[in-house]
Amino acid sequence: MNVMPNVNRESAALIPPRARLGLIIPSVNTFSEPQFNHFAPEGLGIHVARARVAGEWKRPLPEMKEEIAEAAKLLSDAHPDVIVFHCTDTSMTQGPQGEGKILDIVTEATGVGAMATSRLVLEALQTLGMKKVVLLTPYKSNKAVIDYLTAAGITVVNDVALKLEAKDFGKVTPADWTKLAQDNDRPEADGIFLSCTNTTQIEAIADVERVVGKPVVNSNQAVLWGVMRQLRDKVPAVPMPKLGRLMQSLS
Repeated sequence: MNVMPNVNRESAALIPPRARLGLIIPSVNTFSEPQFNHFAPEGLGIHVARARVAGEWKRPLPEMKEEIAEAAKLLSDAHPDVIVFHCTDTSMTQGPQGEGKILDIVTEATGVGAMATSRLVLEALQTLGMKKVVLLTPYKSNKAVIDYLTAAGITVVNDVALKLEAKDFGKVTPADWTKLAQDNDRPEADGIFLSCTNTTQIEAIADVERVVGKPVVNSNQAVLWGVMRQLRDKVPAVPMPKLGRLMQSLS
């Protein structure tokens, strides 16, 4: 009989990170932090600061500027290699110009290079050749996302907004997202965009790609991809089959 060795995980040495990612996430977000820690490759440290920038606290950028800057400053104390403003809906609501202003706020407050989820999603869609997409979200409305994508030359051929409260986003299971994608796919769509940082969507990517036979982009997946692409000299890419075709573009 083969006996598996009893590995004491508590006695295993922690591996110091070779690079660090700072995430500014909405205060209501309960999924990004565990998902990034789960899926991040060995050697990429994940550090998080929260800000009231989404849901009932989403407001014009000038009113959020101080809070974004403060969150960025707190993250900078951990010496991250890059800071990401990580809220798809809020960054897309600001439009390309507002998105740029958010990045300026972060960089001016910290001296650290900044990225936004919205821009990384767009780059992921472009990398996969997704010019026509089906958009699935838990949001009250998809208008801000559709407007942002349209301005960037991406056509949304079908969309579903589940109109949920933020506290209920996590009740939609990976199997639910897979079924939504299957039911709402369109022949003319190049792929599926699962938009939101505060959901189980990232866990559905492989199944959705298998069921619909098309590439999938999700907000958390796109940010991890974009960060790994930028930091590849410090953290080499590793196979991530659960995160779909996008991650294959890193190899």
